[in-house]
Amino acid sequence: MSMTMIKALNEGLRKSMETDAKTLVMGEDVGALGGVFRVTDGLKKDFGADRVIDTPLAESGIVGTAIGLALRGYRPVVEIQFDGFVYPAFDQIVSQLAKMPYRSGGNVRLPVVIRIPYAGGIGAVEHHSESPESYFIHTAGLKVVAPSTPEDAHWMIQQAVADDDPIVFLEPKRRYHSKGEVADSAPSGLYEARTLRQGSDVTLIGYGATTDQLLASADAAAEEGRSAEVIDLRSLSPVDWPVLEESVRRTGRAVVVHEASKTLGLGSEIAAHLTESCFYSLEAPVQRVTGYDVPYPASRHEDDFRPSVDRILDAVDATFEY
Repeated sequence: MSMTMIKALNEGLRKSMETDAKTLVMGEDVGALGGVFRVTDGLKKDFGADRVIDTPLAESGIVGTAIGLALRGYRPVVEIQFDGFVYPAFDQIVSQLAKMPYRSGGNVRLPVVIRIPYAGGIGAVEHHSESPESYFIHTAGLKVVAPSTPEDAHWMIQQAVADDDPIVFLEPKRRYHSKGEVADSAPSGLYEARTLRQGSDVTLIGYGATTDQLLASADAAAEEGRSAEVIDLRSLSPVDWPVLEESVRRTGRAVVVHEASKTLGLGSEIAAHLTESCFYSLEAPVQRVTGYDVPYPASRHEDDFRPSVDRILDAVDATFEY
């Protein structure tokens, strides 16, 4: 069935709530309004105000309440309305949610999913177009995933809700209205990377909001006689290292792309890991194409900030200069 990512997420949440009566949805305007992007549209009508909970504008309180509910056996799905609004909840996420299972020796589980619409491309104002993934990837005890297609969104949200660990679920808002086919069963495990396009000359690695640029770059590279393999990470923590290593050992070259700023972004860790594990297979240093080390700019400048096909192709060219 073909559907938008918004519809795919909505249907995935609905199935999770039908499967387990302990699954709750909570956040700002998720009930009567159906969420600012309408991802939770209709859920309050069908499941009631006790399971689809409109909260105050207080992210720390939302996540803190979700932690308490998880301790009582519930599976809360928290919506953070926009990426830049997550920071008031940072203390709860990093100091409590990520650490409590470890602190208890695994005896306490916190199956909390924190949904965050992230990245730019929609012409939004300040605090509405950020890529905060590095903060959470760096935090031991959290898992971080990011779908890039409606099919992945549909199945990954169900897999995340069913997982017993706390998960930050990043939704690329620029792709919310993209349409795609959704299979009747999950095509991959939650923490598995996927090869979107086979290639032999260079490996392009990205996730979520950047996969469309990766595929477009692979098409453009093919016109220049270069075969690019495209890998969608899907899981940012843990990373599916065997898939990346196998690809880079074949191609000998790698370009990592993400919209978050360059310094200490996930691209840095991927470049370091591939250099350590695939050193004798690499024909060139791993290249990174990222956002710049500045606050996310005003919407009229966001196309200059986000990775573009031209910038990715320049990085591909750089790998062939060695």
